[in-house]
Amino acid sequence: MNELHWLSVAETAAAFAARRLARLHAFVLLDPDVAMDGARAAEREIGTGRIRGKLHGIPVGLKDIIDVAGLPTTCHSKILLDNVARADATVTAKLRQAGVVIVGKLATHEFAIGGPSFDLPFAPARNPWNPDHHPGGSSSGAGAGVAAGLFPAAIGSDTGGSVRNPASCCGIVGLKPTYGLVSRRGVFPLSYTLDHVGPLARTVVDIALLLDAMAGHDPSDPGSAPCSARDFGRELERGVRDVRIGFIRHFHETDMPATPEMTAAIEDAARVLESEGALVRTVTLPSLNEFAAVNRVILASEAWSVHAPWLRTRPGDYGQLARRRLMPGAFIPAGDYVGAQRRRAQMIAAVEDVFREVDVLLCASSMDPASRIEDAGETARTYPRQARTPFNVTGHPALAMMAGLSDGGLPLSVQFAGRYFQDATVLRVAAAYERATEWHKRHPSIG
Repeated sequence: MNELHWLSVAETAAAFAARRLARLHAFVLLDPDVAMDGARAAEREIGTGRIRGKLHGIPVGLKDIIDVAGLPTTCHSKILLDNVARADATVTAKLRQAGVVIVGKLATHEFAIGGPSFDLPFAPARNPWNPDHHPGGSSSGAGAGVAAGLFPAAIGSDTGGSVRNPASCCGIVGLKPTYGLVSRRGVFPLSYTLDHVGPLARTVVDIALLLDAMAGHDPSDPGSAPCSARDFGRELERGVRDVRIGFIRHFHETDMPATPEMTAAIEDAARVLESEGALVRTVTLPSLNEFAAVNRVILASEAWSVHAPWLRTRPGDYGQLARRRLMPGAFIPAGDYVGAQRRRAQMIAAVEDVFREVDVLLCASSMDPASRIEDAGETARTYPRQARTPFNVTGHPALAMMAGLSDGGLPLSVQFAGRYFQDATVLRVAAAYERATEWHKRHPSIG
């Protein structure tokens, strides 16, 4: 059981049923019969010469806020334990069309905001590098399961970093695409302004393949952009010679000083790309604290609008953390929400100004390795120490990936962000960094 990333769907299902994988708690629902039926159907199609694409027959897990027809979408909450989806989310349907086999629903923080929590119907997911530590969130089961090798890819959501945080904590790759590039229809909302749907995988090329399947305009999502999907892996082999990279040092140096290990990993990533021919220069954006404040006001206001009926009538059915994080939205004046949206527009303009001088941004993702999952105080202290929120506020594409290991054996990370709808350029830089390093070849040993 030390190389779970080599297990087949059938072996994974058997191991899960025998509770040999249960301590990671990556799944909320694993349906081996449905998974095997899907795998057999994909195999039959191959036998008849029908191959849907490069993802044909590939097992993928979905965060349990994403609808799969006939399966519960619980959002990891007592509130929705009996909520069976009537139809596939758009992203689910697109993945099926590409030949993907859906293996199950994955653990999340409650409603993508309350966690890691121990007072919910399902246990919180744990970090496969060390199960005493949390795996990041809120797409926690996605990060843990991909890193452990339970499935090669997963789909999560990202409102303040919830795809990139598990990628950072679990040593894999996670992309928050450009806002509007991937439909959110059939994905339970947290914040209409800030929500994104994105892929997690162990390599950059896999992220590109998933994005090819997921992207595209969807008129049923009001936030969907009128663009057609493209070949997002088209630039992966181009390298980074003469690519202009803006290094946002103040995020991890002065705004929220990172640990020495994380700082060293981020600085080394800049040196690696420079050695590959990139032109690296320091750039400045608004402070992390200001980005975080704008994100917090918008998220809390919009999340309250979603949850107000249940919070008024069923407050006790929420976990403590979700309830505590959702309730402040009831007390935010409309003027503060409008002011945050106005400041958000100014922040977008500031980032766009920087992109006139550079092609891609490089910065921290997390400022610390993952804390111990039982240490609520340390988790509360370190969880907001991150630089992912700015790109939810602005909607630019952003990717987090492994950039080292701490002395304690936990993943360190780096983040890249790009211009609107130039997700392929972000992937190009990430692929160059991946080729020049060995971190993507490292896996946790679980047994």
